[in-house]
Amino acid sequence: MGIKDKAENLAEKAGGKAKEAVGKATDDPGLKAEGKGTQIKSDLKQAAEKVKDAGKH
Repeated sequence: MGIKDKAENLAEKAGGKAKEAVGKATDDPGLKAEGKGTQIKSDLKQAAEKVKDAGKH
């Protein structure tokens, strides 16, 4: 996994956490769910990158 990919995944996850927090604070279940979904998407990308890296070795 390249440093650029790691940084993008971390930024995406941070954005998801922020959306989720705003959703909780404003009692907006849609925004909260969107933030949670973004975090899950980021985690899946990160896992896929780890699998690709493991295949290279």
